[in-house]
Amino acid sequence: MKKMVILLWLVFSVVVCGGCDRHEPTPEHATRPVVVTTLFPLYDFARSIVGSRMEVKLLLPPGVEPHHFEPRPEDIVTIQRAALFIYTSPAMEPWAARLLAGLDQRRLRVVQAAAHVRLREIGQKEQDDDAHDLPQSVSGHRQDPHVWLDFGNAQQMVDEMLAGIVAVDPGHAGEYRANATALQHRLADLDRRFTQGLANCTSRVVLHGGHYAFGYLARRYHLTYLAAEGVSADNEPSPRQLAELVQQIRSNRLGAVFSEELVSPRLADSLAAETGVRVLRLNGAHNLTKDQFERGVTFFDLMEQNLHNLRQGLGCR
Repeated sequence: MKKMVILLWLVFSVVVCGGCDRHEPTPEHATRPVVVTTLFPLYDFARSIVGSRMEVKLLLPPGVEPHHFEPRPEDIVTIQRAALFIYTSPAMEPWAARLLAGLDQRRLRVVQAAAHVRLREIGQKEQDDDAHDLPQSVSGHRQDPHVWLDFGNAQQMVDEMLAGIVAVDPGHAGEYRANATALQHRLADLDRRFTQGLANCTSRVVLHGGHYAFGYLARRYHLTYLAAEGVSADNEPSPRQLAELVQQIRSNRLGAVFSEELVSPRLADSLAAETGVRVLRLNGAHNLTKDQFERGVTFFDLMEQNLHNLRQGLGCR
């Protein structure tokens, strides 16, 4: 009986205190509202909007691939104690609805950042004139949830996030709106840089040896996008589909195949070895590595590197 009581107490302690900070908050930070975000773009945008007025937390541990993430008991405690919870959409975080259904939302405000963004269907042509004879990705989920890689969508997401932040702390609404406007301008400038940087390229085919993450980016800049896997990276391509991708590399005289962050480059490496092209990295910005997180890498840093690698791989002038 004594052992059973001790065991029950340990379980209770994990559930109640598993999300507690390991260090006591300092007085200056003790009263700041807490914003919990699911993915790195939301985390980085939220920090830009709130400045030092709120504490922003990223739910994903650094280095974790988000499509396989499931919240832990301590994550649920962290969300329940927050003033604001921001996620992308049910298509990107299917676990969010189940989690929120079990929480007391009387003091927790919830923002679905992509609520007014139109999700594209996998298999929609990325470039109407050029994509009709190209193989589409292996499709696991029909909707593509990686909406933030269209920087016009990202600006809409900032609007949704701003509304939730102002609702939590209306007393500083002017400051939050000014910060959000500055962020919108940075996203618009990033969009212009991609438009100009990808305007004159030898190739307009992006062949990606990973999961279907860059469809929005490709469509915005009139590129044809081919991915070896489905949206969640759970679907392995068949030998026939791999052979088709190899044929596309050769027939389009591609100079590179792209891999992605936090996902094994095995497929990209295999395609490159078969065709003799090089492998370049694209970053979907879902999450950061531990080293990147500690160095303070931003969403804009990741996108600038994407632009550089796309220009290299597509032979842009």
